[in-house]
Amino acid sequence: MVKPFVQDLSSMGQPVRLASIAVKAWNRARKVLTPRPPFKVGDAVLGDDPFNGRHEGVVVLQQGDSVGVRTAHGVVFYDHRQLKQLD
Repeated sequence: MVKPFVQDLSSMGQPVRLASIAVKAWNRARKVLTPRPPFKVGDAVLGDDPFNGRHEGVVVLQQGDSVGVRTAHGVVFYDHRQLKQLD
């Protein structure tokens, strides 16, 4: 049986600091608890914003709370709370 990866032997036996483990755990917990948009890339959505207008399109990008929607007029960015799922 062939392993898909080989462990780097230079990292074995290296001391691990408790602070680095705590920072990694804190970052994972913070990332899980942050609000995320309920849309996935490829979902058809309707965006309604007083500044950008009302556009239908497909989700192409997610960055934090901002969602990029490809429309007939190009890519428009909306806050995820301003989007509705199309049926």
